[in-house]
Amino acid sequence: MAAASLIGLDDLVDNPTARVAISLCLDCSYSMSGAPIEELNAGVASFYKAVNDDEIARFSAEISIVTFGPAQKETDFQTVATHPHAPVLQASGDTPLGEAVQLSLDLLEQRKQEYKDNGIDYYQPWLVLMTDGQPTGSSAVLSAQISRVQQLANGRKLVVFPIGIGDGADMSTLNRFAPGGRPAFKLQGLNFQSFFSWLSASVSRVSQSTPGDGVELDAAGIQSWATFKL
Repeated sequence: MAAASLIGLDDLVDNPTARVAISLCLDCSYSMSGAPIEELNAGVASFYKAVNDDEIARFSAEISIVTFGPAQKETDFQTVATHPHAPVLQASGDTPLGEAVQLSLDLLEQRKQEYKDNGIDYYQPWLVLMTDGQPTGSSAVLSAQISRVQQLANGRKLVVFPIGIGDGADMSTLNRFAPGGRPAFKLQGLNFQSFFSWLSASVSRVSQSTPGDGVELDAAGIQSWATFKL
């Protein structure tokens, strides 16, 4: 077992706080080079800092980062109390969206099982999916993961935020990840900072609730960073 996984399991013993697992599934393909990857890194760093500044969320929120392409795990699920600094992401490769979502969901399922095995309460896990392009990789894998996300979301076992970046984002595919018939979000410009500020506030709100309770997210705040685009 990897050292990071051992640290994560040790933290479950030392920190019995109910958890909210957040998978950031982030497009780091070559088209994100330059300003987009710089703004994404700044946004993720600000998210880590905001969660770390919250006395409850810093022990409750566990963040894992999956990037594509290729689809790869950047970090295991870790609280910012134990790992307060975000990794620096690099842009390269293509856009294997389906493979990245598959990896994110597999890691979420593994972490949920570790919560259960260690008697840790947890909230619905979150999947944040951000991409600026057209999916590459296997169309069969992509279709399977869209169905998987929809089934989990409709079963109240996953909260998903599909977000398009820039005019090249395949919003029609992202819309298929959005549950309940609502469209995916379209980021306003490169406004990653506002999105991650909203996300950290949402994490704070959830972490102060009781697992299993419904929590209303700040819908009005979404307008500060996103538009809907069918």
